[in-house]
Amino acid sequence: MSDYIDQREQAQADARERTRLQARRMIWVKFQHEGIHAYPAAATDPALKDVAFLANPHRHIFHFEVGIRVFHNDRDIEFIQFKRWLENNLSTGIMKLNNKSCEMMSDDLFDQIAQKYPNRDIHIRVSEDNENGSFITYNN
Repeated sequence: MSDYIDQREQAQADARERTRLQARRMIWVKFQHEGIHAYPAAATDPALKDVAFLANPHRHIFHFEVGIRVFHNDRDIEFIQFKRWLENNLSTGIMKLNNKSCEMMSDDLFDQIAQKYPNRDIHIRVSEDNENGSFITYNN
């Protein structure tokens, strides 16, 4: 009986080790930046009449959360450096976004990240005032 228990415990330990080695690892960072944008269609689309004010340029604090795949546990991408790099890639001062949505901002950010860190899964969340926003998963 004890041989059976030993074999079962070893099989469970082996399964845990396989799972750990095959895990998809990601790091994430958060930051925020002030920006101004508008949604011109809101002024003319009858379905948007209750939010017509969005047609005018308006300010938000945009909140970003970016996750990126890493391939090992020992700082494949050091997250403080990654965060600083992302923040430096945004315009200095107030972001002038014209008519960009959160989804469009996410795609722009993805392009920059994928150029520096190719062949990695990337998750980007962009929200207006940390209240409403978008979440996009870019699978490699």
